[in-house]
Amino acid sequence: MDWQKLILMRDELSLTVLLLLLLVLEIAMDSRRKHQLPTIALALFALHTALGFLPLASGHLFGGMFHTTPMLQLMKSILNIGLLLVLLQAHAYVRSEWVGRERITEFYFLLFSSLLGAYFMISAGDFLMFYLGLELASLPVAALAAYELSRQRSAEAGIKLVLSAALASGVLLLGISFLYATGGSMYFEDLQKGLSPNVLSVLGFLFFFSGLSFKISLVPFHFWTADVYEGAPISVTSYLSVVSKGAAVFVLGILLVQLFPLYADIWREILVVIAILTMTLGNLFALRQTNMKRFLAFSSIAQAGFILLGLLAGDSRGMTAVLYFVLIYAFSNLAAFGVVQAIALHTGKETMSEYEGLYRSNPRLSLVMLLAMFSLAGVPPVAGFFGKFFLFMSAAGAGYYGLVLVAVINVVISLYYYLLVIRAMFLRKSEQPIAHFVSDLPMRISLVLCVAGILFLGLYSPVYEWVLGLVL
Repeated sequence: MDWQKLILMRDELSLTVLLLLLLVLEIAMDSRRKHQLPTIALALFALHTALGFLPLASGHLFGGMFHTTPMLQLMKSILNIGLLLVLLQAHAYVRSEWVGRERITEFYFLLFSSLLGAYFMISAGDFLMFYLGLELASLPVAALAAYELSRQRSAEAGIKLVLSAALASGVLLLGISFLYATGGSMYFEDLQKGLSPNVLSVLGFLFFFSGLSFKISLVPFHFWTADVYEGAPISVTSYLSVVSKGAAVFVLGILLVQLFPLYADIWREILVVIAILTMTLGNLFALRQTNMKRFLAFSSIAQAGFILLGLLAGDSRGMTAVLYFVLIYAFSNLAAFGVVQAIALHTGKETMSEYEGLYRSNPRLSLVMLLAMFSLAGVPPVAGFFGKFFLFMSAAGAGYYGLVLVAVINVVISLYYYLLVIRAMFLRKSEQPIAHFVSDLPMRISLVLCVAGILFLGLYSPVYEWVLGLVL
């Protein structure tokens, strides 16, 4: 192998170096100066995120186990943006909770390790690389969900995530073994040529799809989501809802088109049914929620159903719609989670009724949440409207008009429960409203970036054409 070709693993190598630097700092830095570690980790990752936007040639390594293209590079950059926003929002949480308790570095080490696994999943050229990336992406998140050991809900969230992930991993491995037995290879290119539509290979695909659906929280593989989201620290919940889910969506989109074109008729029928169930059940359960973390959990389940509309087309425009929507979803969802985290850090309040009268005491936070809710609901002219519009156009272009109609009905349902939050903040009065407070600078930067992303991607839609150019 030409060692110069290792530059194709630029993102993976850069993140590995970052992890090693954090490990060295943990060992070498005096305990009295470790309060600086959150700022250092944030600055290093911001540099890593900027590096990811530099152009990189397409190619493969290790006999085809690792691939990189402009489209895959864009996927990694979207995940980087999501995690950077999470780190900005988590800065105050880490400094207030873990400084002096010798557990700062582990938080960042686990997050970056999980992201590294997501990189390998996206660039995988065979099932071995894919599965190693999947496990590396999943196990650190389980530890993060149970990071607050003194809280029973956090420990319970970690246990539920570990058990659910173990079951999903076993099902996925069973599917991979069936596909290997049928195709005779672990490499995606060889499998695409060697697979035939027989019973064993179709069963293998169904098991594989079921295991991956767990990561995306598709119905009926969503039962863990609300409990884990509620019990885990809010920063970890934000990571699960955007970065972890986004990586799984990207991988599913890649493999459906590249590895399973022979089964297109089968997986399209499956996606139609699951999309309807996921959108509808996610919205209906969201209507009943009072805890904001559970509310956003079911909202994220419903959003996953909308994402499937873009995957149905199985072409470049469908994949572009998915990438564009995930980018918008990252800004919108993290804006909402940022407000929830800011309020929880200063007051400990997480229920919707406690947000009553928030606009009178904290108008800026209320406006950020307003934009986030409108974007998640798909109200024009904010970015969420264009994200859903391109997904619907993609599905309609493939002839799924009935599914688009169901999706539009679900948009109306979702608009109702998103307006419940807005009503509580702007129209309801409270005798004891949340007192005025000022968030730390990283949190404010994060919320400004989220608002800028929501407005920019909505008002400047040619970004979609730029994404399409990279996919093509």
